[in-house]
Amino acid sequence: MYTILQKFHSGWAYIALLVLVIAVINAIIGMSSKKEFTPKDRKIALFGLIGIHVQLLVGIILYFVSAKGLASLGQMSNPELRLTSLEHPLINIIAIVLITIGWSKHKKLTTSESKFKTFSIFYGLGLVLVLSRIPWSLWF
Repeated sequence: MYTILQKFHSGWAYIALLVLVIAVINAIIGMSSKKEFTPKDRKIALFGLIGIHVQLLVGIILYFVSAKGLASLGQMSNPELRLTSLEHPLINIIAIVLITIGWSKHKKLTTSESKFKTFSIFYGLGLVLVLSRIPWSLWF
């Protein structure tokens, strides 16, 4: 079970990151070109939100069943275990909260420019945080 979850979490990360990058780029292009916010733009942002939330759910399960998760939380002197047991989950939860706030805030906005700006800021910050705490040594 652990191996399946770990492989899915690692594989899904590529998809979640790709969709999140597409959502951020779409928002930046929409904001800079001053185009109208369309249902297509909403769906791109929604897919980014869904992708990253699926990653969160699998990651939470994995955190509790992995030897590199909750079980190694007290071993802060080991940089790899500190990354997987504390830094990676904490920073990514913060990133996902920012992305979720961006999604929620856009619903109350009326202008296309403000919607694109909100997605650019919140999804962009979330993307930067996610990229900063990926355990790259475990990926390659």
